[in-house]
Amino acid sequence: MSIVLQTVPLGFQWATADPFLFCVHHLDFYPAGNAEFGPQASLAGRSIGNDFEPKDGWRMYHGSTVPGFPEHPHRGFETITFARKGFIDHSDSMGATARFGRGDVQWMTAGAGVVHCEMFPLLSPSGDNTVELFQIWMNLPAADKMVEPHFTMLWNEAIPSHRHVDDAGLATTVTVIAGTFDGLVPPAPPPASWASRAEADVAIWHVVMEPGATFELPRAAGDDATRVLYVFEGSAHVDGEFAAKDTGVVVDAAEVAPIEAGPQGVEILMLQARPIGEPVAQYGPFVMNTREEIEQAFRDYRETGFGGWPWDRPDPVHGPVPARFARHANGREEAPQPAGVASGTAAAAAE
Repeated sequence: MSIVLQTVPLGFQWATADPFLFCVHHLDFYPAGNAEFGPQASLAGRSIGNDFEPKDGWRMYHGSTVPGFPEHPHRGFETITFARKGFIDHSDSMGATARFGRGDVQWMTAGAGVVHCEMFPLLSPSGDNTVELFQIWMNLPAADKMVEPHFTMLWNEAIPSHRHVDDAGLATTVTVIAGTFDGLVPPAPPPASWASRAEADVAIWHVVMEPGATFELPRAAGDDATRVLYVFEGSAHVDGEFAAKDTGVVVDAAEVAPIEAGPQGVEILMLQARPIGEPVAQYGPFVMNTREEIEQAFRDYRETGFGGWPWDRPDPVHGPVPARFARHANGREEAPQPAGVASGTAAAAAE
């Protein structure tokens, strides 16, 4: 019997399973940037403020000058942003800021409520400004929905990876964002995250396989985790079943998953976890357990602004220097360190 339980086509927002709410893969081939870090290109013909249809290979999203997502609120869940190419400038209602990208992950617990922005500054005035990222929304259990907001940086240099070479000499690389793999343990997620509980069996892995490579994903720790393999580049056979690009493959997490990459290789994002198993009430940026809690979230946001917006514009960016950093609400600053050198990441997770 095949371990493949279901295959589903992927749209702009990928369908996910509890505790994940959805995942989006952004890939935009932005042109050279102008003096305001927006595109050196006409914006004519775009639905500025709501530009989600790719035109000339890129989108402005909700940005009007700089592409991205100006100030907007969240409550009751987490955002996990895996930035593979380009940069993301974060600012929030706690007064925190960050610039991250090139393999970094920002893991933010919205909790009781936070307003933030995610802008994609085009820093090169003469060349390529490609931005590629995944944003994953993961639910919080009811007991943790109203915790204080918090974010943790997982810098690329601190995220472990495993390289496997098969009998034919072909390589597979597994980047371990959450969970463990072959003894590798990534930096800890925020303390209130569902992923911070060992029994939740949360794993987020990015798998890259050379053309024709073979590899086996190990079993999950428990028998009741849900595991989905999102094939977003190339193609693969999963336990003998073909999965083309833009296909989600639900597999039995209690079994080893044999994968063979297609002729162009394959890239897979794997999301795995035990379900939270609670009711979900969602309206836009608020995810709670009941309709009444959603209504309360709107009242609270109207009355408090979740702390207000301390910045002089809805879409702040952090200057022309492509240096990655994070400045937390308590004033602590951190930056990525060379591999093998201790950084502020562990301290951030412990706060």
